[in-house]
Amino acid sequence: MNEGHRRSAVVVGAGLAGLTAATGLAAHGYAVTVLEARDRVGGRTHGIEAAPGVRVDAGAAYLGDRHTELLALAADLGLKTTPTTMLGASRFALTPDRPDSTGSPARPDRPARPDTPGAGDEPATRDGRFPPLDAVALGDLFERLTELTDAVRPEAPWLTPDAERLDALTAADWAEQHVTHPDARLFFPLFLGEMCAADPADLSVLHLAFYLRSGGGLRYLNAFAGGAQQDRIDGGAHQLCERLAEPLGARVRLGEPVRAVHQDDRSVTVHTDRGAHRADVAVLALPPLLADAVAYEPALPAPRAGDRTARGCAIKVHLVYPSPLWREHGLSGWSVNARGPLLSTVDDSPGGGPPTAGIGVLTGFVTGAEAHRFGALTPERQHAEAAGQAARLFPMLPEPLDVHVTDWLDDPYSRGCYAALLGPGDWIRTGPTLTRPHRRVHWAGTETSTAFFGLMEGAVRSGHRVVAEILARA
Repeated sequence: MNEGHRRSAVVVGAGLAGLTAATGLAAHGYAVTVLEARDRVGGRTHGIEAAPGVRVDAGAAYLGDRHTELLALAADLGLKTTPTTMLGASRFALTPDRPDSTGSPARPDRPARPDTPGAGDEPATRDGRFPPLDAVALGDLFERLTELTDAVRPEAPWLTPDAERLDALTAADWAEQHVTHPDARLFFPLFLGEMCAADPADLSVLHLAFYLRSGGGLRYLNAFAGGAQQDRIDGGAHQLCERLAEPLGARVRLGEPVRAVHQDDRSVTVHTDRGAHRADVAVLALPPLLADAVAYEPALPAPRAGDRTARGCAIKVHLVYPSPLWREHGLSGWSVNARGPLLSTVDDSPGGGPPTAGIGVLTGFVTGAEAHRFGALTPERQHAEAAGQAARLFPMLPEPLDVHVTDWLDDPYSRGCYAALLGPGDWIRTGPTLTRPHRRVHWAGTETSTAFFGLMEGAVRSGHRVVAEILARA
């Protein structure tokens, strides 16, 4: 390069990973252009207005004390965290009439035990979050999952002992072989839905083990206080990207989906419907399925996704009430449900004041196979089903003031959430090239992070990694 040439970069994707990379490169003197397909920044973080002046997280929301890079970023941006409210008892509606962990109808030879609290039509109330199911059976399930998790190599899952066999099995296959008690079979798909927005048939056992290990282990990922769901960004996680984008100004170009990436020995050119952007390097901060939809010249040596890579199956539903009335009845707002659409709920009301202060927001998660069914309904039917289920779980609730549905499964610029689900064979085929640059093209995104894969922390770490990678090669 000529003396005095200012290096340049095109970053594709204005989510946490892309904007972390863009601001990092700009701080080292790069002329940066960010291309974003949506009409907003944020990617899989997204704030929606639940009530006038009150925004809630329609996308990624939670963080814990091990999310050190995310916490440091929030502090740098002047943002504070607020604890996730979990005071009070939980509700459980665990009638096992949904498909079991194999994706097949519940077995007639394994009926619900009539003495199981919460196994009938009436939800059970219980202190804490442990479901009213056979504790020994669930303990055995967690022990088996912990054994898988402890054996995986998080920095290189494809090098895990017995990786090929584990990557060839789906989580449904594994459950069919190892999960025999009806209570454990009932709980397993609910657990996968909560942890990684997955149907058991959609991800490999190797990916399940890696996901749990990458996120800090089963106990940490599943915990509120002291765990990965301990806090939220006060005012919404969408503020992270909005504040990262502010100093970049007009260099962030919205409404410009990328169609092709061409490169030669001198530069890389990123093509959109509105023009071409030439630079020294490009950073693609896209989920694997979207990255593979881009045309590359020269072609990629290996795909970013496989034939069995699936979309994270998550739809988020916010039900708005005059106040968090469940708190007046000693309830936390947390529930776990065997029947949809809301397979779990949590209290996302703003602030932590008295029960009648401000609005009440009950957030429901529609995950796994249920997300496909629910996503196909009309908005009117979605609202009616969600409100009806909330009223059965929390009979003190009136009709909601509003219902907001955010469908990530069919979002064209995310192709699922929380993250892509790596299916059978994916880690063996794509793992070794997960972060390997394609000449002048570098990869970011939470799916490229072997620490906290699928979480906001993983996205931020991937942005930092790619900046260091580019600077080292400059």
